[in-house]
Amino acid sequence: MKPISGIKSKSLVHGFAAILLGITSLAPVASAKYDEIVHTTGGVPYVSGGIGTDSIDRLSSLAGDFNLKLVFALKSGAYVSDVKVVIASAAGKTLVDATSEGPWLLTRLPAGNYQIVATFAGNSVTRQIAVGASKLKTVDFRWATE
Repeated sequence: MKPISGIKSKSLVHGFAAILLGITSLAPVASAKYDEIVHTTGGVPYVSGGIGTDSIDRLSSLAGDFNLKLVFALKSGAYVSDVKVVIASAAGKTLVDATSEGPWLLTRLPAGNYQIVATFAGNSVTRQIAVGASKLKTVDFRWATE
């Protein structure tokens, strides 16, 4: 009898360990889906997202590290994602060339003048802006609904 109960105990311990291992290995996958990743292109950091309150809260907490916030929406007010964004310096050098993963894109640019081209559903909107060294500047891009 003792060997059988010993086997059951080992099986239970191994089964419990396997369940625990399975649960802990899923935790990073579940939380990673809500963590925005800061990317860098040409030395310029940017992050995008803003789908859902968790993502908005996370981006809001990161906003102090950036000096430019782009917001993408339809004229009706509905937010959009998958917006192609190209930011070029006054000299024409492309600093950011990315696709926004949500309605917000935050970046940190050197103080200066820039051209931003945001393209959604084949329609481009261009803005000429000036960015300061530290204060967060927000620029809205709106597209007509069709």
